[in-house]
Amino acid sequence: MNAALSKKMSVLFWSLILLCLHGAIDVFGITPDVLEDASLSPFELLMKYGYPGETHKVTTPDNYILTAHRILRPGAIPVLLVHGLFDTSATWLIMGPDKGLGYMLYDAGYDVWMANCRGNTYAKEHKIYKVFEERFWDFTFHEMGIYDLPATIDYALNNTGFSQLHYIGHSQGTLSFWIMGSERPDYMEKIILMQAMAPIAYFKNTWSPIILFLGSTRFTSILLNDLIGSSEFLPNQRLTSMFNEQLCGAPITRTVCESWLFIMLGFDEKQLNQTMLPVIMGHAPAGASTKQIIHFGQIRSLGGMHQFDYGMLDNLRRYGSISPPKYNFKSVTAKVGLNYGQNDLMAAVKDVRLLRDELPNVIDDNLIDYRWWNHLDFIWAIDAKELLWNRMLDHMQTYDKDVKS
Repeated sequence: MNAALSKKMSVLFWSLILLCLHGAIDVFGITPDVLEDASLSPFELLMKYGYPGETHKVTTPDNYILTAHRILRPGAIPVLLVHGLFDTSATWLIMGPDKGLGYMLYDAGYDVWMANCRGNTYAKEHKIYKVFEERFWDFTFHEMGIYDLPATIDYALNNTGFSQLHYIGHSQGTLSFWIMGSERPDYMEKIILMQAMAPIAYFKNTWSPIILFLGSTRFTSILLNDLIGSSEFLPNQRLTSMFNEQLCGAPITRTVCESWLFIMLGFDEKQLNQTMLPVIMGHAPAGASTKQIIHFGQIRSLGGMHQFDYGMLDNLRRYGSISPPKYNFKSVTAKVGLNYGQNDLMAAVKDVRLLRDELPNVIDDNLIDYRWWNHLDFIWAIDAKELLWNRMLDHMQTYDKDVKS
C-alpha cells in the first residue's frame, strides 16, 4: 500500500469515528476531491486552486530547518500567520479559497507568509540531529519564541524588503509571540500589528481536560518529564495512556479522548463544516514534543507562563533560582488585538482578560459575539469571515499607513 493511500485511509477512519459520534453526515457523500486535499501539502493546495505558492527553508540559530509557505504578492505588505499546537501552515488553507484565512488575506492585497514551528510535519529537519534522536525533541514553545519566530520574521522581511510585517497567531502561535516579546523585545519594532486568536497565557479558568490533568500539581509535570523525557508526542505513548486511564474510562469516552485534537479544543457543530473533517484530520494532529505538551500543563500548575520547570535542583543549576523565570508581558510593546470566544475550552474569557490587563498596548479587546465560538472556530468556522476575520482585516488596513518599508 503506497503512503498516500495509507494516509487517506487513516484520515477516513478518524473522520468516520467523529461523524458517527455526531451523527450529522452521510459518510458516503465524502468526495474524492475532499480526500485529495487531505493529502496535499500547502504548496500543492495553492497550486491546485490557482494561487502563486512558494516554499522556503528557514534555518534557526540552533540549527532547526523550518519550512515556510508563501502566497506571493511582490511589493505588498507581508503578513505572517503562525499556527497553534498540533497544527501547521496548512491550517490557513485547508478550508478552501472561500473559507481559508490565507486566501482571504492574499485576495485583500497582502503578501502572505505561513510559518511552521519545530516538530510539526513541515519542520522536522535539523543540521545535526535526526528526527529519531531524543535531542531533536528537546524543546518547548520557549524555543519557538526565541528562535523560530525571530528567524521566520527576519527571513520574510529580508525577502520582501520591508522592515515590518503583520502577525496573526492562533493559540500556541500567540504564547510563542509573548515569549518573543519577553525575551527578544527588539522584535516588537518589526511588528505592525499582532492579532491574537484564542490567546493563551493563563490556564487558571480552563475547562480543557488535558490541561487540568497535566497541570494538576507542579510535581505532575516534573514527574512526567522525568519518566518520558524528550520525544515525539504520539497517540500510543505513555502520556496518552495515563490520561485515558484517569479521565476516559468509559469505552465511548475513550474513543473520543483518543482524538487529541478535539478533546483539547471542543466542538461547535454549527460552525464546523463536517464534510471537511477528512481534510482536517489529514493535516492535524501534526506533531509536537512531549516536553512541549508538559510545558502547557505547567502554565496551569505554576499559575502563569514561566520557562520550563525542571524541578528545584535543576532549576537552580539552569536559572540560578529554584523556580523557573516568569515571562515579562510588559516587554510585549507591539500593538495587540485580542480575539477570544465564550465557548473556548483552552483560552477562557477570564484568562484572556488577565493577559489583557498585563499587556501594555492592546488596541482591540474582542469577545466574539457568538455564544458557542470555541478554540477551533478561529481557523475553521463556517462564518469566521463575517464573525471575526473582516474585523481583523479592518484593523490591518487602519495601521498599514504607518508601515515602514
